[in-house]
Amino acid sequence: MTPSQLRARYRRIIFFFARVTAGFIVWEIILPRVGLSAWSDRTRSRRYTAIAARFRALAIRMGGLMIKVGQFLSARLDVLPAEITDALSGLQDEVPAETYAAISAQAQAELGLPLADHYAWIDETPLAAASLGQVHRAKLREGDASECGFTDVVVKVQRPHIEQIVEVDLSALRRVGSWLERYKPVADRADVPALVEEFAATSRAEIDYIAEAGNAEHFATTFQDDPRIHVPRVVWDLTSRRVLTLEDVSAIKLTDYDAITAAGIDRGEVAQVLLGAYMQQIFDDGFFHADPHPGNIFVTPLPDAPEGWPTWQLTFVDFGMVGRMPDNLREGLRELLIAVGTQDASRLIQAYRTLDVLLPRANTQLLERASMQLFERFWGKSMAELKEIDHAEMARFAMQFRELMLDMPFQLPNNLLLLGRTVAILSGMCTGLEPEFNLWTSLAPYATELIESEGGGAGSNWDMWLAEGTRILQQVIALPGKADRVLGAVERGELNVQTPMLELRVRRLERAVGRATGAIVFAALLLAGAVVRGSDPELARWLMGASVAPLLWVMLGGRGHGPRG
Repeated sequence: MTPSQLRARYRRIIFFFARVTAGFIVWEIILPRVGLSAWSDRTRSRRYTAIAARFRALAIRMGGLMIKVGQFLSARLDVLPAEITDALSGLQDEVPAETYAAISAQAQAELGLPLADHYAWIDETPLAAASLGQVHRAKLREGDASECGFTDVVVKVQRPHIEQIVEVDLSALRRVGSWLERYKPVADRADVPALVEEFAATSRAEIDYIAEAGNAEHFATTFQDDPRIHVPRVVWDLTSRRVLTLEDVSAIKLTDYDAITAAGIDRGEVAQVLLGAYMQQIFDDGFFHADPHPGNIFVTPLPDAPEGWPTWQLTFVDFGMVGRMPDNLREGLRELLIAVGTQDASRLIQAYRTLDVLLPRANTQLLERASMQLFERFWGKSMAELKEIDHAEMARFAMQFRELMLDMPFQLPNNLLLLGRTVAILSGMCTGLEPEFNLWTSLAPYATELIESEGGGAGSNWDMWLAEGTRILQQVIALPGKADRVLGAVERGELNVQTPMLELRVRRLERAVGRATGAIVFAALLLAGAVVRGSDPELARWLMGASVAPLLWVMLGGRGHGPRG
């Protein structure tokens, strides 16, 4: 691409986000602070939906990293409204295909010879066209086929100029990130520059096909003793940084439910094997396939399987996007899984701390009570049962928890982004395979296994239970003192009962009253100045000048002054 084309691309991205940012400032900051919050609230859902639709169209038109950005944003449930995350959640990495001549020229520059000289046959019509690369079916020459043990392959070739495009897109995203860093609700919940750099590292890794081939071999080693999992083999002689040749393992797509059933395969069993494969990747290996969309996982029937072997396999492809689990993340997720499996809200809070998803000012008591309510009402229900719950009740619970999340100081560390997106997609795929799939009961055996293996041995298990017993005993011993303090507070009329929603509403009411008061003072001074302008210009100027103070207070003040947790 020419420098002028790259500059135009950069300007288009910057202009889009500048327009969104300007609109946000006007609608969400300025208008509510001059008494027009009702107008802002009434149009919010429609505006956010329109923004997501415009971005989706931009991403598909431009390709490059924009589709990856959309997928990344769809996982940011902690800082983005549901209208945007929902609209972007289904964004697929599919763009118009490059011409075969352009792809062939790119491959020839990388391998040294035309594709026709390396393969016995290659399909000029792409099997898949993504934003960073394009895939074609091919057949190996006889010598290569006999050496590898298979003939059918897929050839993945980078799009021309993709490295330049990626760097331009990253440069634009860094500029946008510098804007977001100045907005406190976002800055409090995420290290924006670090997120951009993490996204940059992930994106660069996706266009290094040597690294992707290494990831595929890592997964093959991880599951080499599991006949239920298959990973395509790499043809290293026909693989480079921009060209990747893999065994063709195309089979039934994971979302082709009718074909899976027609092959005599139990879809519920497929869901359990899929979940088990990810539990092993996350908790045992600490290295997981981070792009589990339906086109990257197949169900492969094995009609000629030997006696005692499974009659089907799960086949994973596309290892460009992978996640790695640092020790604190793996330990925190172990705690989280155990807490959910045992319905232990207190342990859930401890897991949040280990995962570093709570800022220091978090009111953990409110969060623990909200978690207990969710456990009491929804724990153990399948997705089908959850769908039968009264919509109004679901809306009340969802709103209560969502508002608590938005109001309390949560943050999402960088290393949780890929995992969060992966687990969200995985949950949807399991439910799609089996509508009665119960994630809670499916996780319970893994939680039990983690509890039993916690500490690494019987002695350590005894230490764990002894520590837990000591904690409970300390709580029992402390009960009389706590009861005495509570009764004393009741007698003195000092008992303070906290509820998450009540405190949130009180704080919002305090801020709203403060802003309304400021707006009234501003309007009164301004109106008084206008009235006396003709008879006393000096007083009018003084009154109008004084109105600036309450206006600034309305626009810039009134934040964070309510009681915090």
